[in-house]
Amino acid sequence: MALIRVLLLLCFIFSLTTNILALPKEQELDRISALPGQPPVKFSQFSGYVTVNEDQGRALFYWLTEATSNADRKPLVLWLNGGPGCSSVAYGASEEIGPFRINKTGSSLYLNKYSWNRVANILFLESPAGVGYSYTNTSSNLKDSGDKRTGHYVPQLAQKIYDYNKKHSRTIINLKGFIVGNAVTDNYNDNIGTVTYWWTHSIISDKTYKSIIKSCDFKSDKTSQKCDNAVNYAMNHEFGDIDQYSIYTPSCKASQEKTKYPIRFKNTLIGLKRFSGYDPCSESYAEKYYNRPDVQKALHANITRIPYKWTACSEVLLRNWKDSDASMLPIYKKLIAGGLRIWVFSGDTDSVVPVTATRFSLSHLNLKTKTPWYPWYTGGQVGGWTEVYDGVTFATVRGAGHEVPLFQPRRAFVLFQSFLSGKDLPKS
Repeated sequence: MALIRVLLLLCFIFSLTTNILALPKEQELDRISALPGQPPVKFSQFSGYVTVNEDQGRALFYWLTEATSNADRKPLVLWLNGGPGCSSVAYGASEEIGPFRINKTGSSLYLNKYSWNRVANILFLESPAGVGYSYTNTSSNLKDSGDKRTGHYVPQLAQKIYDYNKKHSRTIINLKGFIVGNAVTDNYNDNIGTVTYWWTHSIISDKTYKSIIKSCDFKSDKTSQKCDNAVNYAMNHEFGDIDQYSIYTPSCKASQEKTKYPIRFKNTLIGLKRFSGYDPCSESYAEKYYNRPDVQKALHANITRIPYKWTACSEVLLRNWKDSDASMLPIYKKLIAGGLRIWVFSGDTDSVVPVTATRFSLSHLNLKTKTPWYPWYTGGQVGGWTEVYDGVTFATVRGAGHEVPLFQPRRAFVLFQSFLSGKDLPKS
């Protein structure tokens, strides 16, 4: 049984072999002169559409923010949010690692002090068709989507690129590695790890914990009625009014009153995502801003006038996802052998895809430990804990929820810098 499928923080690192500033004339049409309410910046931005299937009319929306300096010599990072069916513009660009944040009224932008484009070119992609501004002219696409059509999510996409390169005598796509955060890794171990997190963090009772463990067959794709009852009881009677994506921070009351997201147990988003600088209602600001006609015009977006509002996540896609792999572990093993740089990190206050779930899953890779568990530091404080294995670096980010850069932007930035450089996280 797959417990939860949620907003994943995922990115690739590519080494640039050409100057991304030397763009053809037609690509210049995608240049963003300035966004409404945007503070002045010196880096270039581009956005628009890439057609991925002409027959069915599928096109994906992208937004490229170049590095703040020496863009042609900085790596290119592709950022994807999962869900499935959630927008990298809503989350990655606007809440997590992008250069701008949106104010409460949705009227203007302000700079993100810890934007990742300080050290890399960042490409945000809304995928698959039906997410955000990405669209399809074939309505059935929205009801039979999945990992394969998405192209895939990380790490399946890394495997696709790796296999593609292996078919050629030279490297075609210079993929250096990937980093994933609070991501579903292996359904069985993730499910055990998630329930364990609920219990060890006193979210559920001993009785309910034992009931879930006894009633639920975590190896099955289907749930029993007893299992559903046990989990529903935990969520509806014991969790309380908390933000499950960040159990120690406030929930967005205004947003919850407007939209009652259903709480589900398996293969879905559980509820609303929600510290220094943390605003639990930031998702609603994005929905205000990206539905503005002047913003869409500046982004070269919604050119086909899609018959629905831009939303952070697509409930239709979420309900109709078809082909999720039960485990990423075989792909990890393959790509570790292929020599890719692989980092996995976990915000430790996320109860949706918690740190225990990821640790249980990674332990089944049976990797040799290169650098034993130690605390890493930033700003004179423990930023989290890390262990380096032969092929994978695992790190926690202390005090961060599901969207790590949203809750702990400075710590997330230090982690990203270390990933780019291939160096261990700082020990002091």
